[in-house]
Amino acid sequence: MRRRTPTPVACGPVAAYIDAMTAKRSGRPIVGLTIDSEAPGEYSKFPWYALRENYAGAVARAGGLGMLLPHESGRAADYARSIDALIVTGGFFDVDPALFGAETRHSSVTTRDTRTAFEIEITRAALERDLPVLGICGGEQLLNVVLGGTLIQHIPDEIEDALAHEQPNPRDEAGHEVRVIEGTRLHAIVGADTLSVNSAHHQAVKETGEGVVVNAIAPDGVIEGIEDPRRRFCIGVEWHPEFAISTGDEKIFKAFIDACG
Repeated sequence: MRRRTPTPVACGPVAAYIDAMTAKRSGRPIVGLTIDSEAPGEYSKFPWYALRENYAGAVARAGGLGMLLPHESGRAADYARSIDALIVTGGFFDVDPALFGAETRHSSVTTRDTRTAFEIEITRAALERDLPVLGICGGEQLLNVVLGGTLIQHIPDEIEDALAHEQPNPRDEAGHEVRVIEGTRLHAIVGADTLSVNSAHHQAVKETGEGVVVNAIAPDGVIEGIEDPRRRFCIGVEWHPEFAISTGDEKIFKAFIDACG
């Protein structure tokens, strides 16, 4: 009987080790995925981790194997040595404005400090090893902060005639288009001047860090993507390409996995 390779679903050091060994045997790149932490209730009476399934599905379709990364303080360097690439996922929270030097905090801002602290630690560790890094939505915002940039804390208050960046229609549908900047790596990957994207954010990149390039812009001027051309693969997008709304979304994941080679 043919032996089936188990699909990784668990979290923690043991599960991470099993996932890593499975990937090494199969030859597929191991992609670390940051996850959310939830308080007791619904799924469990105790604190629990969560990740939307299509993140791991997008990695698998592109040829990688996802490994979930628990928020274990001080262990980011260990995880960075166990993975071939990193995806910083989105979530229903914000980066603490103090982390990018803001003196005020908008009333709409909510934080998850333990998760953010770990994501900063693992992102820095991945960049130090020059691993491919993909930031998605809030993950793009965190990536920009790690690279020395700042954020718009609430788009409706800072952008005149802003689009509905928290789109009212379902997240698996397009909310608006973005212009992909010619000459950027993102443009070379997707092979298009525009993309239809979904939109689920109230914050965005304000100023990029030194050397970081803007690669996508919404019609209202909101920055929708960044990249660091000095690195092997370091791209952030404000939308959620794991929903595969366009072929460009799938090309982003494919290029990300290919960069692991």
